[in-house]
Amino acid sequence: MKISVIGTGYVGLVTGTCLAETGNEVLCIDINEDKVKQMQNGVVPIYEPHLDVLFERNIKANRLRFSTSLKEGLDHGDIIFLALPTPEDEDGSADLSYVLGAAKDIGQIMDSYKVIVDKSTVPVGTADRVREAIAKETTVDFDVVSNPEFLREGFAVDDFLKPERIVVGSSSDRATQLMEKLYKPFVRSGNPIIIMDEKSAELTKYAANSFLATKITFMNEIANFCEKVGADVDKVRAGMGTDSRIGKRFLFPGIGYGGSCFPKDVKALHKSGKEHNYDFDILNAVIKVNDVQKKILIPRILSYFNNDLKGKTFAIWGLAFKPETDDIREAPSLYMIEELLEHGVNLNVFDPEAMPNVKRKFGDQLNFTSDMYQAIKDVDALIICTEWSIFRTPDFNKLKSNMKNLVIFDGRNLYDVNDIKAEGFHYSSIGRKSIN
Repeated sequence: MKISVIGTGYVGLVTGTCLAETGNEVLCIDINEDKVKQMQNGVVPIYEPHLDVLFERNIKANRLRFSTSLKEGLDHGDIIFLALPTPEDEDGSADLSYVLGAAKDIGQIMDSYKVIVDKSTVPVGTADRVREAIAKETTVDFDVVSNPEFLREGFAVDDFLKPERIVVGSSSDRATQLMEKLYKPFVRSGNPIIIMDEKSAELTKYAANSFLATKITFMNEIANFCEKVGADVDKVRAGMGTDSRIGKRFLFPGIGYGGSCFPKDVKALHKSGKEHNYDFDILNAVIKVNDVQKKILIPRILSYFNNDLKGKTFAIWGLAFKPETDDIREAPSLYMIEELLEHGVNLNVFDPEAMPNVKRKFGDQLNFTSDMYQAIKDVDALIICTEWSIFRTPDFNKLKSNMKNLVIFDGRNLYDVNDIKAEGFHYSSIGRKSIN
């Protein structure tokens, strides 16, 4: 099939590359000329495991191409994916200006039947607005479909190629048949393509992300309470997770969720509720708790150092909002960094992939190190913000010989409390007893 993808951000590039992998002819469109030239030269502009292999293979096979021309995209594709940014607006709602702007442009250019697919995460009713924006500009027949993505950063390629489910919101039999044909190779193992109306599809994405964010936040609340009463959140989590109605996933406490999806989508659904005279009280609490959770280690750090951090040097391991990505959007590490800089702390930082993005934000305010052990040289404390695998089993002898003070504030509960006690560290984590 001939597919065009408008927008080559995280979702658009993964979508286009993986659709090309199953034999489709895919043309990706972006207005950023430098980025398009970069991709035409075989350079992947984002870090996502395994994406580079598929990217290179499909470019060589001429199944994956790139252009800055929207008209070229409309001429090429029978199905047009809109994978455009929907950033958080000042009031918490999703900014649809990119999506609706593209819809208007499509209406002015389109000269034959197309299926326009909303791949971006968009509020309920967006398909109607896109349909209206296109219809104002053309009399050509078209359909608008909602097809939300359920990609986990760090696992996006596997999630696309082997999806648990595919949700298609469509009121058109013609468009539905084309979407089923497109996605048939991805569900050979029997996982479903779920057909529903457009509004239900749009809400499904927000509901899923908001539920997962709520689950994380609830566990963070339990962890905070564990510290008050002397319970161990690891034991509580194990006891909860074995209940099949609850499940083991998303029960790991920490310093809050971040990324491009959960924070934005929770706020957007909360705002959408207000627009329809409905208060999502649970989501309001989730937002408030997560904002506090991102900085929950700061009071402990201040207390340990007697409220005087000026001139201290700390190491931070992990800058991305989660492992296996270079995405720092709403990353808890950024909130930690800003607070610590305000207190006059010198910061050595290390992350396997996200340092270039953080450097663009903070510049020479931070000391970016070449590896995790260089970061801890002569530091007063180590702070862990992201659970990269390389941080899980460090050489504690190197830590003990390089750190000025054997102090760890662990925002991701990477280490066994008894093991760290035997190593002689002061250790503070989330929802477990502190080791002095």
